[in-house]
Amino acid sequence: MSDFIWVEKYRPKTIDDCILPKSIKKTFQDFLEKGEIPNMLLSGPPGIGKTTVAKALCQQLNADYYVVNGSDEGRFLDTVRNKAANFASTVSLVGGANHKVIIIDEADNTTHDVQLLLRANIETFYNNCRFIFTCNYKNKIIEPLHSRCTVIDFAINKKDKPAIAASFFQRINDILDKERVKSDKKVLAELINKHFPDWRRVLNECQRYSVSGEIDSGILATFSDVSINDLIKNLKEKNFPSVRKWCVDNLDNDTTLLYRRIYDSLYESLVSNSIPAAVLILAKYQYQVAFVADQEINMLACLTEIMVECKFK
Repeated sequence: MSDFIWVEKYRPKTIDDCILPKSIKKTFQDFLEKGEIPNMLLSGPPGIGKTTVAKALCQQLNADYYVVNGSDEGRFLDTVRNKAANFASTVSLVGGANHKVIIIDEADNTTHDVQLLLRANIETFYNNCRFIFTCNYKNKIIEPLHSRCTVIDFAINKKDKPAIAASFFQRINDILDKERVKSDKKVLAELINKHFPDWRRVLNECQRYSVSGEIDSGILATFSDVSINDLIKNLKEKNFPSVRKWCVDNLDNDTTLLYRRIYDSLYESLVSNSIPAAVLILAKYQYQVAFVADQEINMLACLTEIMVECKFK
C-alpha cells in the first residue's frame, strides 16, 4: 500500500530531505549530532511535515519508535495505559539510540484525561522512552505537557516562503517525472501557492488528478467554481435558504481557503464598523473546523452569525 500512496512512497527518510526553513532544520540536525531526542511538541498547520520529521529523526538515530494517532486510538485511555505504556516500559532489542520514542500524532485531538496520563508517562518512563507530540493547535495541549517538552513551531515566515515553495516545486516535479505524469508548470506553481504549506494536500491532489495522465488547469477548477458574489448577495438580503444551499454546494472545497475567500470578500462588502465583528466570527468558526463533527453546520452557523450581526454596504 505504501508503494501506491505517493505521500508514503515519497516521504522523506532523513532530516536533510525534509523541506523546512533553515532555522528549524538546524534544530533537528543538532539533535542528530548529539544523538539525543528530547521530549518534543511539534506544532504547525496540517501537511507541513511534522510527523515526517519525527519519523525521520527516529530512523536516522535508529531509534525504536511507535506511532499513536490522536484522531482515533489516541483519544482512548486504554491505548495509552496498555499499548503505549507497554512499549515505553520495555528495553529496545533493535534500536541503536539511547531511548525508544513514542510519537503521538495529532495530539490536539486527544482528551484532557489522555494528556494528563501522557504527562505522567513522560516522567514514569523518562529513563527509557521519549515522547514526540505533533499538533495543529498547540493551545489545545495542556500546559503540563508544554512545560515538559521542547516546543518547535513549524512556522514559515514571508521571507522563507519563496525558497520553501521553490524547493517543493522541484520536489513535486521530480515525483511527477518518476511517475511519468506530464504537468503544466504554471498550474503546479498555482496549486502549491493555493495549498501552501500543506504539502500532503498538494501531493494527494496531484496523485488523484494524475489518472488522466497530465496535471493541467483542471486540477484548479473546483475552487474557481465557488461563487462568493452569490453568497455575499444572499447574506446581505438575509436569504437563509440560499445561504444554506451555498454551504451544501461548496463544502467539498478546501475549508481554509473558503474562509479566506469569504474574509476577502466581506472586507469589501461590509461597512467599516462591522469588519472587526466579522473577523472575530470567522476566526472563531475557522478554529472550530479542526474538531467539529459536522462541517456544514459549523459553516452555516458562521455565515448566519455574520448575516445577523454585521451590516452590509
